[in-house]
Amino acid sequence: MRLYSGPDPDFPFLDEDTRFMFPPPEKWSGDVIAVGGNLSPGMLISAYEQGIFPWYNPGDPVIWQSPDPRMVIFPENLRVSKSMRKLLERGEFGIAFNHDFAGVIRGCSEIERPGQDGTWIDDDIIDAYIEMHRLGWAHSAEAYLDGELAGGCYGIRFGGVRGGVFFGESMFARKPNASKAAFLSLALSLFADGVAFIDCQVPTPHLCSLGGQEMGRGEFLALLRETLAG
Repeated sequence: MRLYSGPDPDFPFLDEDTRFMFPPPEKWSGDVIAVGGNLSPGMLISAYEQGIFPWYNPGDPVIWQSPDPRMVIFPENLRVSKSMRKLLERGEFGIAFNHDFAGVIRGCSEIERPGQDGTWIDDDIIDAYIEMHRLGWAHSAEAYLDGELAGGCYGIRFGGVRGGVFFGESMFARKPNASKAAFLSLALSLFADGVAFIDCQVPTPHLCSLGGQEMGRGEFLALLRETLAG
């Protein structure tokens, strides 16, 4: 099988109503679940429903991953520090949701990150998630300072009678605390709307500081199935 850089042009386009079955979890032996395919809506929706997401470097084929352990934030564990609570109460940043999704994902692709050479958010990812936003699956939160986009975050939301799940993807800041203000505002809104938990994917100290907790992949997949089933 030939592997392309990025999405495979020969792989069928799947619309949002078409599903693709990845290998079952009992066959998973590491974080990488599958390689290849494309970023069409049906592929992305299928992946998230099965606890998988695309994560790969420029020049690689599409790599589908499901980390073990996983990091999640539950409503009761969300941590808003006193300083951040005061910042939000003062309205230091203007907060908006879904006002400039394209600007947010492009901001996430441009920001320099310690220990990383370049970005995994390339043009294929940007185009795919902008389309997911157009279809109503992808959402963003924006923080504005003096009318300029100062930071934000984006991810995918799935519904359910318990409010569903939000899969956080990335965030960026051009001003101190901008990404945190956007994320916390979004998290508070999601939890108020009944979202059961936010999937933060890979554990990091920053996410731990916001209330993230590690969970074994098997436990995460069971929770995801239960939540999406309602």
